[in-house]
Amino acid sequence: MFTEELLNQASSLRQKWEDEVKKTIAKRADQKEKWTTVSDLEIKRIYGPEDIKDMDFERDIAYPGQFPYLRGNQATGYRGKYWTFRMFAGMGTAVETNNRWHYLLKTGQTGLSTAFDFPTLMGYDTDSPKAKGECGKCGVAIDTIDDFRDLIKGVPLDKITTSMTINPPATALWAMYCASAQEQGIPLTKIGGTIQNDMLKEFIAQKTFMCPPEPSVKLISDTVEFGTKYVPKWNTISISGYHIREAGATAVQELAFTLRDGMEYVEDAIRRKGLHVDEFAPRLSFFFNSHIDFFEEIAKLRAARRIWAKAMRDRYDSKDPRSWWMRFHTQTAGCSLTAQQPYNNVVRTATQALAAVLGGTQSLHTNSLDEVLCLPSDHAVQIALRTQQIIAEETGAANTIDPLAGSYFVEALTNEMEEKAWEYIHKIDEMGGMIAAIDKGFPQLEISDAAYKFQQQIDAQEKVMIGVNKYVEADEQVDIPFLEIDDAVENEQLARLAAVKRKRDGRRVAETLKDLENACRRGDNVMPYCIEAVKSYATVQEICDVYREVFGEYRDPGIY
Repeated sequence: MFTEELLNQASSLRQKWEDEVKKTIAKRADQKEKWTTVSDLEIKRIYGPEDIKDMDFERDIAYPGQFPYLRGNQATGYRGKYWTFRMFAGMGTAVETNNRWHYLLKTGQTGLSTAFDFPTLMGYDTDSPKAKGECGKCGVAIDTIDDFRDLIKGVPLDKITTSMTINPPATALWAMYCASAQEQGIPLTKIGGTIQNDMLKEFIAQKTFMCPPEPSVKLISDTVEFGTKYVPKWNTISISGYHIREAGATAVQELAFTLRDGMEYVEDAIRRKGLHVDEFAPRLSFFFNSHIDFFEEIAKLRAARRIWAKAMRDRYDSKDPRSWWMRFHTQTAGCSLTAQQPYNNVVRTATQALAAVLGGTQSLHTNSLDEVLCLPSDHAVQIALRTQQIIAEETGAANTIDPLAGSYFVEALTNEMEEKAWEYIHKIDEMGGMIAAIDKGFPQLEISDAAYKFQQQIDAQEKVMIGVNKYVEADEQVDIPFLEIDDAVENEQLARLAAVKRKRDGRRVAETLKDLENACRRGDNVMPYCIEAVKSYATVQEICDVYREVFGEYRDPGIY
C-alpha cells in the first residue's frame, strides 16, 4: 500500500507523537486502562500506514462492484437506489397485520417484513394445547391459507417484495405465498421476497426448532432447488447472524458462524441436489445485526462481503460474479435496547442504522423505541422509519460509496475481523462442518461464554449502558403507551380455524398430507406437495406434524 520512504516517514512522525503522549499521560492519565470494542477487540490509541502496510489495493480493497466486493456489490452504491426500508411487522390477526402493512407502505416503506406469533414459528396451530395464550402475542397468527389471503390482501405480490421470518415451518408458509400468487394469476417467476429458513442458527442461538439438524437442512435444500427451478426471484434462505448476536455472540462470532452456516447450505445443495453453485448462489441472502459499536459494525459488514466473495470463488469454484456477491439485510440491535430511559433507544437505533448504511447494507429495519417493552406502536414505528429516511435523504451518508475506505483504523479493524473469522471457520471445518460442530456444542458454548463475559463487564461497569449502569435516574417515570394484544384475538382465531376445518374437504386434506409424507420418506422435494396441501386448506401444524412423524423431533441438549 505504501512506499518504503513513506513508511519510514510515518515511523519517525509516530515516534515524535508517542513521546508527546508519554508527557501528556504523565500529567493526566487516560480515562480507562484498556479501550476495546463492545466485542472486546482491543483498540489502539491511533492507527497509521504501518497498520495496513501489507494490504494490496487491487486484491484487498478495489472499487465497488469489483472483487472482493469489500466496498459493495453495486458500482453506483446508493446513488442508483437507496437500501430497502423494510420494517418488521406482525401483530394479532392477519387482518390487523395487513392494516399495519398498508400503513407502512403509505408512510414510505419499500418492502414488507413479517413477524409470526410463537405457535406459528414452532409449527403449531392456534387450537393446539401448546399454543394456548400465545395467539398473536409476538406476531401474526397464520393457521391456513385463508389467514394468508387476509395477510396479503391489497398487496401487489409482483411489485412488493415480502420477507417472512419463519424457520421450521418455512416450507408451509412459502407454499401459502406461492399458492396465493397463483390464485391472483401471478406466475411464480414474478414474485420476489425472502424466507428466513435458516435452521442452523436456530440450533445455535434462537432455539425455535422442530426436526433434527440433518433433515432440517434437507428441507432447506428442497426450497433452494424449488426456487432455483420455479421461483427465480425469491431468496430461499436468509442466512442469519442477527439472532446469533442477540444471543450474546461477539461481532467476530456472528460473522464467522453466520458465514460458516452459509457454507454448510451451499455444500448441502451441491451434494444433495446435484446443483452447480452458480445455479443457486446468486439468490442466497444474509441477515446481520447492527450493534452499538459504530466502527466495529462497519468493519464487520465490510469483512463479510470480502470473506464470502473469497469463499465462493476459491472454495466452491464459482465462476459467476453474482455468486460472489453477499447481499444482506440488517436490523438494529434489539438486545441493545433498554427498558430504562427508553427514549435513549432512538439515539441507539439511529447510530446503529448509520453504521449499517456505511457498511453497505441492501435492506434495513430500524427497531422502535418501545420494542423492549411491547409490540411497537404506530407512533414508535413512524419514528423508526423516519430515522432511515433522514439518514438517506438528509445526512449525506448516501452521497458517496464506502466513505470510510482507506481509513487506517477501519481497514485495520476490517482485516482483524476477517482474520479472526477465518480462524473460527477453519476450526469448524476441522470438526467436520457446522452440523458436526453443533452436535459437539461448539458454537453454543462460544456464544454462552461471550454472553456471560459481557454481562460480567456490565455488572463491573467495565462496559457502559446509559441508564442501566451509568447516569441512572432513581425516580424515573416515562409515559410509554403499551400496545397489547387482546385475549379476544385468540377466540376469534380459534373460531376462524374451526370454520375452515368444517368447510374443507377432509378426504382431500388427508390425501395431500399422505402424499407429502410419502415424498418425505422417498427423499423427494417437498415443495410441490406442500403447495397442494395448503391449497386443500391443510394447516401449518398438519404439515409440520408430517415432518415430526417422518424425521423425528429435536430436543435441545441444554448446552451452557
